[in-house]
Amino acid sequence: MSFITLLKYNAIQLCGQERWMSLMFGKARTCNIVTVPEHEPSECNIVILGAVGSGKSALTVKFLTKRFISEYDPNLEDTYSSEEVVDQQPVLVKVMDTADQDGPLNCERYLGWANAFIIVYSIDNRNSFEACQQYLETVTLYSKGLQPEAPVILLGNKVDMERYRQVSKADGAALALRFGCLFFEVSACLDFLSVQHIFHEVVREVRRETERSIRPLFISEDKSAISLSSAPPLTACYKELPTPATAKLVTVKSSRAQSKRRAPTLTLLKGFKIF
Repeated sequence: MSFITLLKYNAIQLCGQERWMSLMFGKARTCNIVTVPEHEPSECNIVILGAVGSGKSALTVKFLTKRFISEYDPNLEDTYSSEEVVDQQPVLVKVMDTADQDGPLNCERYLGWANAFIIVYSIDNRNSFEACQQYLETVTLYSKGLQPEAPVILLGNKVDMERYRQVSKADGAALALRFGCLFFEVSACLDFLSVQHIFHEVVREVRRETERSIRPLFISEDKSAISLSSAPPLTACYKELPTPATAKLVTVKSSRAQSKRRAPTLTLLKGFKIF
C-alpha cells in the first residue's frame, strides 16, 4: 500500500469514526480542509524631502520605472506604490514625492504617515544642502521618543555633476553624523541599482527599528523589606467573565486580506519627459 493510499485510508477511517460518534451522541460533525490565505506583504511608507531642484522626483521615478526624467512640475505632489522583494520578503513600498517650496511648512500631512524619510540635496547646490538641516531638525524632533523610530537617510544626489560639486562628501557625512542618520550619495540619471539600493536599505532600516521596539517585558522581584502596616490596603478589582453560553467569538477580517493583489501601477506626473 502506497503512502498516499494509506493517508486516504486513514482519513476515511477518521471520518467514519466521527460519523459513528455523531450517531451515538446526536451531534453532527464535518471534516473540513482549511486553506491558509496567502500572506499579504507588509507596507513601508517613505517620504522624500528636500529643496526644489534637488532631484526628488527624478529619484522617485527612477526607482519605480528604471527611467530618468529631465523635467517635471515642482508644484505637484503625489504618492506612488510598488511591490518589492527585499531580502526574500515581499513589501509594498509607498513613496510620497513632496513639493515643499519654502522648507518644512505644513509638514503634518506626512509626519504621521511616514515610516521613514529620505532627505535629498544636490551636491552642486550648497543652498539645497543647507535646506536639509531644517528638514533634519523637523523630522528628528518629531521622531524623538517614537516607538518604533522613523529611520532617516541623508542623500546627496547628482554625483554625475562632480565637476560642479559645491558640497563635499565629508560635509554630508558630518551632517548625517550630527543627526544620527545614514548617508549616501547617488545619481538619479546613472545606474538604477544604486537608486534601488537606497530604497531597499530604507526598508531594512524600518524592519530593524520595528524589531528593536518589540522587547519582552521582564518583571523583577524586589526583595527589600517592606512594612505591611505602612502599605496601603489592596482593593480587589475585577470584571466577571462571561459564561460559555453567553460568550461570543468575534472574527475581524481585514479589508486588505479580502482584496485581490493588484499589479503595481504608476501614474506619471503631468509634464514629465521620459528618456
